[in-house]
Amino acid sequence: MPTLQPPRHTRPRRPDASDLGLTLDRKTTTEFPAVLPRRVLSETPSTARVPLKVTVPVPPPAPPPKIKEEVAAPLQAAGAPRPQMASLDFEDAFEAETNPAMHSIPIAESTPSTRHDRAILTVLTGVNAGQVFSLGSGENVIGRSREANIRIDDVGISRKHTRVSRMQDGRFIVEDMGSTNGTFVAARRVDRLELRPGDRVQVGPNVLFRFSLIDATEEQLARSLYEASTRDALTRVFNRKYFHERIHSEVAYAIRHKTHVAVVMFDLDHFKAVNDTYGHLAGDLVLRTVAAAVQRTIRLEDVLARYGGEEFAIIVRGIEHDKVAVFAERVRRAVEFLDISYESTRIKATVSVGAASITQMGDAPTPEALLGLADERLYRAKDSGRNRVSA
Repeated sequence: MPTLQPPRHTRPRRPDASDLGLTLDRKTTTEFPAVLPRRVLSETPSTARVPLKVTVPVPPPAPPPKIKEEVAAPLQAAGAPRPQMASLDFEDAFEAETNPAMHSIPIAESTPSTRHDRAILTVLTGVNAGQVFSLGSGENVIGRSREANIRIDDVGISRKHTRVSRMQDGRFIVEDMGSTNGTFVAARRVDRLELRPGDRVQVGPNVLFRFSLIDATEEQLARSLYEASTRDALTRVFNRKYFHERIHSEVAYAIRHKTHVAVVMFDLDHFKAVNDTYGHLAGDLVLRTVAAAVQRTIRLEDVLARYGGEEFAIIVRGIEHDKVAVFAERVRRAVEFLDISYESTRIKATVSVGAASITQMGDAPTPEALLGLADERLYRAKDSGRNRVSA
């Protein structure tokens, strides 16, 4: 009968690199802690760390993608086609898609240098803020006179106040012309001074200009912005906002200097019937034609504005009331004689007119009272049969 031997207590074997799926290299080794699984060492914690010396394979650097010569070339001229991705493998295509240097980027053609040779004065204050005046060659006179190149209606400006001259070498010189209230540049009174772009020129106590040298595009933009803010888009006469600002200025001027100012309001008769019969395009044509005819009839210093819908208003300066009635009748006749052609149709237009002067307002005239009286007389003309003047 065999003799039973007591069980031998063997010491656990230390794991080697083969247990972890690694290979040892006696020449080049790297030591790092390894985490051993529970099944290898039952007596040690599952998270025991044993230092091992193993070789970490380092992959060789990947070769650069093989790109076609025309793709890797520097940026092409404008309009060159993009590289064809079909000729590259996936990795090369990804590199070509994400690397900006591998694209042929169109470059806009350079434009000739812009010439800032347009000299302008822009009004910065008052009712005409934003208005642009071009400075031509030679002398440019600023003042209230009809002969002034830049005419400004302001009580503080002399008839011939300031002169801005363009010299042969391209410089601009501002000179005071013996004005009462003086000419100022950068808040300093001057008799003669060379202007620099950005200088602010004050003429009298109320009017301030900015001197600029710009190109033709910028000048056109400045004029367009001013026109859009002060003109009616359809008829191109002044809009209601500008009219209200101007009437307040004119009434204040007339009160201070005891001069005459009047308002003439007119409304197209039976305008709704024109829209209903011929359409709104015909109605727009009638409005434009009537506005243009009245603009040709009035004086340069008078202000014509579209007050709303088919209603217009005119500021008349320096005329006594009996002559204002004659002025209003001239406006009515100018519209009555119009012959407006729309497609194959002839359209006739008439207006009813109301007029009021500041001399009829009593001791305390106001712009609102003047407008109210003119509007009241306009409706009186309509009630009396239309196509007539009530003054």
